Amino acid sequence: MTPWVWFLIAGLAAAAGSALLAADRGQHSAHQRERRRWAALRGWRFTLSDPVITERWRHGVIAGTGLARDLVTGSLFTPLGRRLVQIFDLEQGGHVSHVVVAVQRRVWRADLVMELWLPDQPLPQDPDLIMLGSAGDRVALVTAPDQARPLVTPEFVFAANALGTDIPVAWLEQDWVLAAAPCTATPTRLERLLRALDEIADLLDIAAVDDKVEAADLAELSGWAPNEFSPRK
Repeated sequence: MTPWVWFLIAGLAAAAGSALLAADRGQHSAHQRERRRWAALRGWRFTLSDPVITERWRHGVIAGTGLARDLVTGSLFTPLGRRLVQIFDLEQGGHVSHVVVAVQRRVWRADLVMELWLPDQPLPQDPDLIMLGSAGDRVALVTAPDQARPLVTPEFVFAANALGTDIPVAWLEQDWVLAAAPCTATPTRLERLLRALDEIADLLDIAAVDDKVEAADLAELSGWAPNEFSPRK
């Protein structure tokens, strides 16, 4: 091949690469504007990136790595007060892999981790996670089966099934309930996912409150029962 042919091929390749790069940047800009507009309509805060927020978690799709981009932070109203929510694009290896949606529980009972995976997804090889079994349409892996088993009620299973088949994993970690959505998820889809996670968080909060009330009742009984039935002097 003559040199001018190689020069032409190189020029066409460079032009094609520039066009793809421009298209990718255009898509990201449109996505960012859409996310920013959604945050504004909600009265929530938008942040371009946060380099440390992903260090908060190490389960699900995060595993303590990645950069949070196009972060939206806001709150939902619950019977127990405001619930903090965060939505961000998870960038790993220079590419956005998922949109992470996280809602914070109002009542935190124990440091329990529960991962709810769709059965067609590869399960994590984490020695700290134990197979609990099926939780509706999902496979549950947990760190403490005895703590997790009472939480998997019919209401919990119904809420987990409502997450949708496009959500590969949802998980409980620390005082958060999180889920990974496709990177193409629209604000409308994220709103539905937020409602489903909020329902799960409500169920967990109610269960934790009930346990605290029961523990307080038992403590009160143990405090006055011996005095009431003790022999009178």
